[in-house]
Amino acid sequence: MSSASDPLAALGSLPGVPESVDSVRKAVDRVYGHRVMRRRSGEITSEAALRGARGSAALSGADWALEEVRRRTDFGAEDEARTVGAALRLTAEAGQLLSIWRQSPLRVLARLHLVACGATGSDGQDDVVGRPRLAGEPVDEPLVVLPLPDAEEVAGRLDGLSRLVIAGGSAPALVTAAVVHGELLALRPFASYNGLVARAAERIVLINSGLDPKAICPAEVGHAEQGAEAYLKAFEGYVSGTREGMSAWIAHCGRSIELGVRESTAVCEALQRGAA
Repeated sequence: MSSASDPLAALGSLPGVPESVDSVRKAVDRVYGHRVMRRRSGEITSEAALRGARGSAALSGADWALEEVRRRTDFGAEDEARTVGAALRLTAEAGQLLSIWRQSPLRVLARLHLVACGATGSDGQDDVVGRPRLAGEPVDEPLVVLPLPDAEEVAGRLDGLSRLVIAGGSAPALVTAAVVHGELLALRPFASYNGLVARAAERIVLINSGLDPKAICPAEVGHAEQGAEAYLKAFEGYVSGTREGMSAWIAHCGRSIELGVRESTAVCEALQRGAA
């Protein structure tokens, strides 16, 4: 990331990014203007949370049908079930951490990992939960296989990310959310569930920024709908650090939000017809 005074704002002027920002804003405004939102916004928020959790879990290797996620109550039996359970817990927790995010994003990230793990490590080791990994500690991340930054680099870049979030600035919400998501996925700072935590942090930024205050535009749905291959290709653009790569990642995240909007619009239409 740049050392300029407002590097996130600078990213907002990359080729294609202003168009993505404008497209996302128009899509979000349309769903917020739907007549069902005036009376039943709470139902849309709940459904978006469920569908967002399903999408995030799918990218982490647990691609369950929506109705299976809705029906299940036991999420501790095997690996896929634990992943789905972690995604559901993170989606529920994200809304409780909004007031803390701008003051202490690292505290929020630690809490997200704790929640994802269900307060215990996936291997039963509590000492790896809720803190960045130390030198030599392994990482279980099924989707991303790029080389891991070492623990010292992770600590430095997390501190830099925290400073950017706390400083605020004029960057569009889409840009900030994409950078937070991409940086956490690149660092994989925790022993497990890094993809889930990165996507939950993206959700927090979108809500906290005011772009999606009712949490009805689940980007996780769009990330999953575009598929793991497209997700990883766009993410590699982020990791490259090039102007073209960063633009492609931000555009991918923008398209994911728009697909999340489409999903919630369909829910609105179903509710309007009395079919849901």
